[in-house]
Amino acid sequence: MAEKNPSFVLEKAGSVYYEDRPVPELKSPYDVLINVKFTGICGSDVHYWVDGAIGSFIVKQPMVLGHESSGIVHSVGSSVTSLKPGDRVAMEPGVPCHRCIRCKEGKYNLCAHMAFAATPPYDGTLAKYYSLPEDFCYKLPEHLTLEEGALVEPLSVGVHIVKQAAVRPGDSVIVFGAGPVGLLCCAVAKAFGASKIVTVDINEERVAFAQKYAATHAFRSQRESAADSGARIVRDCDLGLGADVIIDASGAEICIQTAIHALRVGGTYVQGGMGKNEITFPIMAMCTKELNVKGSFRYSSGDYQLAVDLLASGRISVKELITGKVSFKEAEKAFTDVKAGKGIKMLIEGVED
Repeated sequence: MAEKNPSFVLEKAGSVYYEDRPVPELKSPYDVLINVKFTGICGSDVHYWVDGAIGSFIVKQPMVLGHESSGIVHSVGSSVTSLKPGDRVAMEPGVPCHRCIRCKEGKYNLCAHMAFAATPPYDGTLAKYYSLPEDFCYKLPEHLTLEEGALVEPLSVGVHIVKQAAVRPGDSVIVFGAGPVGLLCCAVAKAFGASKIVTVDINEERVAFAQKYAATHAFRSQRESAADSGARIVRDCDLGLGADVIIDASGAEICIQTAIHALRVGGTYVQGGMGKNEITFPIMAMCTKELNVKGSFRYSSGDYQLAVDLLASGRISVKELITGKVSFKEAEKAFTDVKAGKGIKMLIEGVED
């Protein structure tokens, strides 16, 4: 193929450049080649750009950034039956091995051999072309835009977190953090039937947005102990004996501590936000309240499709979260804006034809 594949490449912490790379080959007859049209910027992308690493994932060689993308199918492998050139798709950017025990039990997000976009050593989606297996591309209904399609990825994170929490109709839910994932957790909890959804953040603009978007109540943090803060949130938001479910989408130590104190006995806590490697944790409260404490990592079986269905049915809207778009040539500006905390979700447009 004579086509070129302009890509936005991270060389090392703080250093990015554009490079023409080979157009990906379809390695399997079930693969499709996608012309990427929009890519959202995630906190993990910014972490790699700033620090060159997240935990044990270290950028050791130049890596294409980006993983929240949508695009148009350019070409398909000989065995592809569900997609054709011209179809608009949301792109699930992590391909598991399909062979290990975790994959076979349906928890493919925990596959030890996962090839995930823009996670070293695998290249991301900020390029003109990107290849994926057919079953990791989700066709968008005509009434959904490609911009909305790029937000299926963070929405799928929210879907997975809320499924981990087993939110049921009538539940009271507190979500710490009103960034993109926290906001989407509020929206998914609402779609799952939660009757009371409390948003917690120190950024007043985001709290106000969350209340307009999906939250029923808001709580502002003060300088007080985690136990006092937990008691106050229960009292101020009329949560009775405590919240049924609390989701942390902040990664902040004080939020995690407060959450444990604000849960009812037998309640469920899910850690969605990433923070310090180690924190001080109220383990006695967790134990004596017999809490269900879970982690949540990316998304797994059925999450992406459910995210598309929630958007298609109108039960969730993501248009409001898109606060800016930049051209592919201005990609670094989007990273700078996200690092500075500007807006909610920035999108980078695809390479111009």
